[in-house]
Amino acid sequence: MAHILIVDDDPVVGETFARMLTLEGHRVSTVQTAEAALTSAAVDAPDALILDMRMPVVSGLDFLRQLRRDARLRETPVAIVTGDYFLNEPVLAEMRALGATVRYKPLWMDDLSALAKSLLNRE
Repeated sequence: MAHILIVDDDPVVGETFARMLTLEGHRVSTVQTAEAALTSAAVDAPDALILDMRMPVVSGLDFLRQLRRDARLRETPVAIVTGDYFLNEPVLAEMRALGATVRYKPLWMDDLSALAKSLLNRE
């Protein structure tokens, strides 16, 4: 059973994703801030991470930069999920260079299931 960490400042989104992934047989943790995500990942390293792009204080991209500096978490598969369809190409290029997959909201059950499988198969 894979451990997936969901980082989203909207608790409804985090809990919805968690319920859907739990039905798929995954162990899921949710947090609402980048700081909580770093703490959680340090204590219980996830097999994959699903991350919101637009969060207060620390953006998803800033969090991803921090995550990649941690040797234990550098290779953790990450998907950035966003409702922002207008991310500019330099931002998208940096996310890809940092090893993140980008997906756009809304994600339905089949989309989220396929995303989790693709992240976990990259390990």
